[in-house]
Amino acid sequence: MGARTMYAVLEETARTLGKAPALHQPTGKGNYETYSWLDYQLAAEEIACGLRQLGIRKGDTVALHSETRAEFYLADLGVLANGSIAAALYTTYPFADQAKNVRTCRAKAIFMEDPKCMQALIDAAGRDQLTGLHWILLTGESENALTLEQLRAKGRAALKKDRRAFEKIRAEVHAHDPAILYLTSGATGEPKMGLVTHAALTTNIDMGPRVLPLTHDDSTIAFLPSAHIAQRVVIELLPIRMGVPVWFSESLAKLPHEMKTIRPTFLLAPPRVWERIFASINTEVKKKSAVARKLFHGAVGLGAEVSRLREEGQPVPRTMRAVLKLADRLVFSKIRTRLGGRIRFAVSGAAPLGKDLARFYAAIGMPLIEGYGLTEAGVVCFNPSDRPKSGSIGVKLPGVELRLADDGELLVKSPTLFSGYFNDPAATEAVLRDGWLYTGDIAEFDAEGYVYITGRKKELIVSSNGKKIYPARIELLFKAEPIVNQVVLIGDRLPYVTALVTVNAAEVATSAEAEVKKAVARVNRSLAPFEQIRKFRIIERDFSIESGELTPTMKVRRNRVLENHREIVSQLYMGKEESQ
Repeated sequence: MGARTMYAVLEETARTLGKAPALHQPTGKGNYETYSWLDYQLAAEEIACGLRQLGIRKGDTVALHSETRAEFYLADLGVLANGSIAAALYTTYPFADQAKNVRTCRAKAIFMEDPKCMQALIDAAGRDQLTGLHWILLTGESENALTLEQLRAKGRAALKKDRRAFEKIRAEVHAHDPAILYLTSGATGEPKMGLVTHAALTTNIDMGPRVLPLTHDDSTIAFLPSAHIAQRVVIELLPIRMGVPVWFSESLAKLPHEMKTIRPTFLLAPPRVWERIFASINTEVKKKSAVARKLFHGAVGLGAEVSRLREEGQPVPRTMRAVLKLADRLVFSKIRTRLGGRIRFAVSGAAPLGKDLARFYAAIGMPLIEGYGLTEAGVVCFNPSDRPKSGSIGVKLPGVELRLADDGELLVKSPTLFSGYFNDPAATEAVLRDGWLYTGDIAEFDAEGYVYITGRKKELIVSSNGKKIYPARIELLFKAEPIVNQVVLIGDRLPYVTALVTVNAAEVATSAEAEVKKAVARVNRSLAPFEQIRKFRIIERDFSIESGELTPTMKVRRNRVLENHREIVSQLYMGKEESQ
């Protein structure tokens, strides 16, 4: 439909769908406050006019600190409608780091979820460090801040005084103006800030109908952090383009119940969520009778074989289809019912998905559609919904160009690329050269154009005998092992590969050491001799954000893990307590 502003996209949908529901915010005890598309549009206009009354202009940065909720969406679109730059913060970062990010992005105003978070940020920064900021609360009240309603009231007053107040603002804002400042997760170094234009965003979501044919009859649940590009583009901005109503999760603990009551037709979740669902199913099956276990595993095996035939474009024998229909009624439909029973598009994003895990969901009749995107590029690859390939990130989206560098690094050219890192031309030049983005991911293409990520360039392990090993590929193999929660491979400039492992306590029936040993042996059978894991150690706790071992999007910071567990790593290469 052509490059335009995000407000223009919201306006188009509001014009078409009007009073139809757009956002459902939980208010407790199973109740929701519902905003229509016209409500959404009006809020964006009033917030934009309110910001202008505070002196917030086009090109000024406005920070947002909140869990994902309807008020975040309203504020975000209001900031964008004003021509300001929306910079969402990762709420899982320590407040001292968040205060540093607010200063670095030169925010003129900040939306905070509640007074408690606002005070924590002020305390962490030091009272004199965030002076001159306009504070706006999405919920609650404080004498030191405006409420969202008070900001909107300022906007309404401005519109009452001048009916063309918003039109004047709108006339200033153009498609190629900056819109969002993304904070990168910092998996392989210090977080950076990526600047993205309205045109890049709207071009990206215009690709949506080609790969996800959603309508206003669909629905989704939002629960991922809004600072992350997958949530921001796929569950906030794409639903505006497609007219899909969004329900907000009250909490992760309540998500399983919400799945059954809201019954979404479209769900985006990171592999970690799909892994936990798989692990819980596995745990329940182990408690069943021998007959029930045999029925389950037989059904999954049959489903996996049918899925393989379909993926390869081969016919499925009539007898196999008949047995599959029975397996679906007895086994698979009950699993899908736990997820609401209406999911048409189950999407995995934000991190690589294990191939075996993908095969399980394909087997039960709910194939996970994996895509690929980056802060610096938007969403650029997606699996066709009618023929996803397990282990693949799909095919390039319309208008996207892909090629491989000599060392196998994936390069991307697309109208969805970012404009560069905020105030960091050197970092920008390191990844953006001659219109191509150097992603840092090592990839392969198959004959049909499907793309497979095989590792990270910066995480390449070169053993002491010169063999190259991509740990991400091996770590993915553990996704199908319910006993293993997290795994980090070691071996750079060392004689053999070892691993640090955290375990799923719910899966430990006897000895965790013995179960992990079996899992490692199974993975090793899929590896070349020089890639195989010779020793491992079980870490007594999961890797965490607080310890610096995980990014806010749950990616493992390999270097920090190795630093935090330096003594154990040393033992692995001193011949002590061999595990295998």
